[in-house]
Amino acid sequence: MRKNLFACSLSAIAMAAPAMAQDANTIVVTAQADNATEVVNGGEAGVLGDVPAENLPFSIRSFDETLIYNQQPLTIGEVLENDPTIRTTYGFGNAAEQFVIRGFSLFGDDVGVNGLYGIAPRQLIAPELFGQVQVLNGASAFLNGAAPGGSGLGGSVNLLLKRADNDTARATATFVGEGHIGGSFDVSRRFGAGREWGVRVNGAYRDGEVAIDGEDRRAQVLGSALDYDGGPLRVSLDLAYQEVRIDGLRPKVTLLADAIPAVPDASANYSQDYTFTELADIFGTLSLEYDIAPGTMVYARAGARRGDEEGIYGGIQVTDSQTGAATSGFHSYIPYEQDNEAVEAGLRASFMKGAITHTFNLGGNMIWQQDRTAYDFFSPFDTNLYNPQQVAIQPSAFAGGDMDDPFPITERKLGSVFASDTIGVWDDRVLLTAGARWQRIDIERFSYFGGALETEYSENTVTPVVGLVVKPVEGLSLFANYIEALQEGPAAPIDPDISNSGEVLAPRMSTQYEVGGKFYFDPSIFATLSLYRIQRPGEGFEPDGEGGTRFAYLGEQRNQGMELTLNGEISPGLRIITGLAFADAELGTGLKAPGVPEFAANANVEWDLGFLPGLTLTGRVTHTGEQEANAANTLQLESWTVLDLGARYVFAAGETPVTLRLTVDNMTDEAYWASAFDAFNPALLQGTPRTIKASASVAF
Repeated sequence: MRKNLFACSLSAIAMAAPAMAQDANTIVVTAQADNATEVVNGGEAGVLGDVPAENLPFSIRSFDETLIYNQQPLTIGEVLENDPTIRTTYGFGNAAEQFVIRGFSLFGDDVGVNGLYGIAPRQLIAPELFGQVQVLNGASAFLNGAAPGGSGLGGSVNLLLKRADNDTARATATFVGEGHIGGSFDVSRRFGAGREWGVRVNGAYRDGEVAIDGEDRRAQVLGSALDYDGGPLRVSLDLAYQEVRIDGLRPKVTLLADAIPAVPDASANYSQDYTFTELADIFGTLSLEYDIAPGTMVYARAGARRGDEEGIYGGIQVTDSQTGAATSGFHSYIPYEQDNEAVEAGLRASFMKGAITHTFNLGGNMIWQQDRTAYDFFSPFDTNLYNPQQVAIQPSAFAGGDMDDPFPITERKLGSVFASDTIGVWDDRVLLTAGARWQRIDIERFSYFGGALETEYSENTVTPVVGLVVKPVEGLSLFANYIEALQEGPAAPIDPDISNSGEVLAPRMSTQYEVGGKFYFDPSIFATLSLYRIQRPGEGFEPDGEGGTRFAYLGEQRNQGMELTLNGEISPGLRIITGLAFADAELGTGLKAPGVPEFAANANVEWDLGFLPGLTLTGRVTHTGEQEANAANTLQLESWTVLDLGARYVFAAGETPVTLRLTVDNMTDEAYWASAFDAFNPALLQGTPRTIKASASVAF
């Protein structure tokens, strides 16, 4: 009897084994496909809505959350390293990321969230909260309105908070650099009779030293989303919290010498141990859409953010490029608080009249911002780029504002009304968009000494947009656009040697011309080629007539260039994200703009090895060409190239897919100056050293 039972058991196992193997293989194949990094060709084009890229007279693409999981970026800037048309640097002597697009800066303050300005955290944005990072190249003042920080002329970035698009549950453990360890969770569910309700909650915590010696980063985020899709009515509520701290941030290197210093070791850190940045933000958005008739929708969205930050910020100013002798410059302690609100409402109606289609957009938006801050700058001390000396915090040199309870320094109110019509003929193979936005910018600037009103601007204008799309054959979309923009003026640096220190210049106008083509010759392959020219008033320093220097508009800056991007699956299991950019940025002086490389290129490759199920090899090459390091064009940075290599492996633990990832960024540990882009002074940002990244994800 026992022999019969044993024989029956063996027989049952033998019969079940092929099915079990087949189920495990299905789990691996499905999970490997779900982990494939991709680019979404299209995105939220502001007032025009969510439009496929081939129907837009602008260049737009979106990096999705799979890329964030696979590459383990610590900031949004590291996500945008995948885009050949964008390079990332720091600004303002602290950890604030700014993005160089078409030779112009985009501040972190001017990154959008769910289509609204002023809602994203300042300085640094942790990427774990977002489902898409959308990039639109070129001026977008008509599409999004004026950015409150006055940047974004060369392009815009919009972040979409994660939503419950499907049922998922994932837990991930991560490791980066020398000891930066963390974990995250992500759970979403749809429910209701028609799955009309959705809930998603996700969070992450990570802390520890990264690959730069002594640089410690900590981030904790928590996000939640509730949405309802009940046919004609769609409602969504997103709430998020982010807290970031960096100790010992490796600073930019300001040049007071007449030559470029040799690059220190790749992992070297020349910061002071006491420097830190601490940021805390709570933010959210509420969106409503209602279809009042077929093809006609009204919508409204609102957002708010409260940000609190403080830091002791430091830099280093090299006076002798041979020996590395340097001064610290003015290190500073700066508290900063900000309250922002934004609203937008509109109507979008699509209909056909005869053989002609129309899509009307009407609406308006408002943004309110209040900045409360103060400053205390410390006396400089001597140090050395190659042998930095640790010192105590130095005595105060000059200060302004209330350090304990900062009062308002800047208040902004931006409002606009817009209207556009997209006319389609020849079965929408020709699409002509014409529109205008009335934009008003009100800015009040208050004194650090007592809070009295110092400067006040109130500017308004009508900025037009014209865009044309022609699709002569299947798979080809030609486009052109002309757009004007009104922007807040730049602020003079806080410096006692500048006669108008801290002053915000009057708003300025800019224009953009662009032509290009988009090629979608396969459902999964998409290429974009564009040529552009952007003009705006430049800024710089001039004599103030009293023996000093003042910050002012100087001449006209003209940036022009060409961009080519390509992404998709070029053969089964082989995916690419690649492209190149040529830029010619000229200041009003006729010289080249510093920090804008003439050539940049990226190539990102993923290969699913069919003969080893579950294994994917990854690689990325990033190249940045020569760039001017100062406005006089007497100093140049050499070109640099970085290689990243990695792999991920998916296997089934029972019925649970597990994904293991390992990547080495900057495989050869190149030491290089990555960027010379800076708003005021010649300053160099050193590139990130070799960085090991590892993670393990379990999807339940």
